[in-house]
Amino acid sequence: MKYFLITYALANGSPEDWYPEVEEFIATLEADPVLGDKITHRSLKRKDGATYYHLATTADDAAAKALGETDFFEKYTQRCDSVSNGAVEVIPLELVAETSRSA
Repeated sequence: MKYFLITYALANGSPEDWYPEVEEFIATLEADPVLGDKITHRSLKRKDGATYYHLATTADDAAAKALGETDFFEKYTQRCDSVSNGAVEVIPLELVAETSRSA
């Protein structure tokens, strides 16, 4: 498994305009016949601010590469750059330990 934390502040646009785009990306990802079972994506917002965190998990490097080659991912990353004034940070994470159950 590969983990990525994507973080940025919403600098252009409103949450009301941005959230449907995030939801559309996630729905498109889930519906993809190749990637739907190999990638998860969670979008979170800091409760008291405009900072967003997306936690993405890929089954392997091949899934991450395949996602990067889709038109819908390219469109979504361009929109992320736009709403954040180009201040998106993608942080690869390494798993250290985890609970045996997921919530």
